[in-house]
Amino acid sequence: MGQRLNRCLDVPVALPPLRRRLLLLSIMLFLWLYMFYSCAGSCAGLTTRGSPAPPRTAPPLPPLLPGEPGDESSLEEQRAAPDAGTPISSFFNGSGTKRLPQAIIIGVKKGGTRALLEFLRVHPDVRAVGAEPHFFDRNYERGLAWYRDLMPRTLEGQITMEKTPSYFVTKEAPARISSMCKGTKLIVVVRDPVTRAISDYTQTLSKKPDIPTFESLTFKNRTTGLIDTSWSAIQIGIYAKHLENWLLHFPIGQILFVSGERLISDPAGELGRVQDFLGLKRIITDKHFYFNKTKGFPCLKKAEGSSKPHCLGKTKGRTHPDIDQEVVQRLRDFYRPFNMKFYQMTGQDFGWD
Repeated sequence: MGQRLNRCLDVPVALPPLRRRLLLLSIMLFLWLYMFYSCAGSCAGLTTRGSPAPPRTAPPLPPLLPGEPGDESSLEEQRAAPDAGTPISSFFNGSGTKRLPQAIIIGVKKGGTRALLEFLRVHPDVRAVGAEPHFFDRNYERGLAWYRDLMPRTLEGQITMEKTPSYFVTKEAPARISSMCKGTKLIVVVRDPVTRAISDYTQTLSKKPDIPTFESLTFKNRTTGLIDTSWSAIQIGIYAKHLENWLLHFPIGQILFVSGERLISDPAGELGRVQDFLGLKRIITDKHFYFNKTKGFPCLKKAEGSSKPHCLGKTKGRTHPDIDQEVVQRLRDFYRPFNMKFYQMTGQDFGWD
């Protein structure tokens, strides 16, 4: 009777010693969980020196110049905002945690990296950034916490990915990625370097119609036939030279080389190799693709988060200008020894000659 009255009048009732201890332990456990998951959001991804994390709202990325290496995504994609949400709310609503990427598509420009990323995002265990972060080439000074904040939230067992094609030709990128995590898996999409160079030029031409001809840019001196390797469209295709830099920091088995040609002719086959490399179940198969004759590319029957077919945007599959065949042949002769060396280094014959 007295106990019931005390409750009705909101008079505190003394708890037994055991219940007091249990309540105290519960409060301490809750506070520990709160501090742990708050730290997971604000502390994880810091540099080894423990520098403080910058504000969670990332500043806008600098605009890309037309034809600049890595300029494969639109400005809208480059400025895509990072996911919102706090670590503690993420813990309670089960939306996952932001993590540094375990796999990165590092190249190459105009090789098919956008197609590969869009195809991979169909897999339920792959979460990827849509825009190109350009962290290891242009934004490294912003710190790993900034980079991590751009990543999508992932659940346990899911893979976080990003793609920035200019990493492959950036001298500092291998050491920087290795410093982040030596176990990072790397994917390179390569394509016939002559066709890639023409595609690169075509992209620049669409933005700068008044640029010189492909033929005039190809040579330092057309009379002598000396190729201008300082032109990025030519330089990117010397794959063996760039790969040597990566092999100083990563074993060859940690890099997967995807054929840009086979990504078009047999997307399911190439995606099978990629899924195996990432340790994923082979979920993306032939049933996910159809060939679009108008664009000349495979398209997804159902894109990520949609029930509708999806093809890459209008910037993909541009019609190439007619190039003097003598110039094309000279380029093939120029690239041949580099291609042969690249085949030896990777253990794959891509059939470009």
